[in-house]
Amino acid sequence: MTTFNTPNPDFAARIRESFSRQPFMEHIGAEISLLEPGAVDIAVSREVSLTQQHGFFHGGVVGTLADNASAYAAFTLAPASASVLTVEFKVSFLSPADGDGLLARGRVIKPGRNLVVCQSDVFGLRGDEEKLVATGLVTIMVLQGRDDAPAPAKIQSA
Repeated sequence: MTTFNTPNPDFAARIRESFSRQPFMEHIGAEISLLEPGAVDIAVSREVSLTQQHGFFHGGVVGTLADNASAYAAFTLAPASASVLTVEFKVSFLSPADGDGLLARGRVIKPGRNLVVCQSDVFGLRGDEEKLVATGLVTIMVLQGRDDAPAPAKIQSA
């Protein structure tokens, strides 16, 4: 794995705080299991609510994990005064996403000032075994001068 230097020594705390503000990640039970400069792993355990009609993990969950792992991998390399946003991602599903859980490994391939290109591999977990179920190529935009502050409060729907 490539070693990256980060301009933000507090990147880990910042990412964990940002991640905790994603209601969807909480909804699916996702957790960060690795957090290093240029690398983030996100895991989710199997829940029936995350599956599709054949009993496999839903593609939306697989795609979400691939996107988030890459975005946070890119965010590890962002200055403290910047945030990140996905501008493009492609996920190739290689095998039905099955197992006791999923693990997405987001890795920075090419860092940049404005755009960061990442790869995410998503694995189905069964015991100690991992099976590659999807791979993604994700382009992340670095939003210079835009803090990753919480969004303004929105009106709750009934």
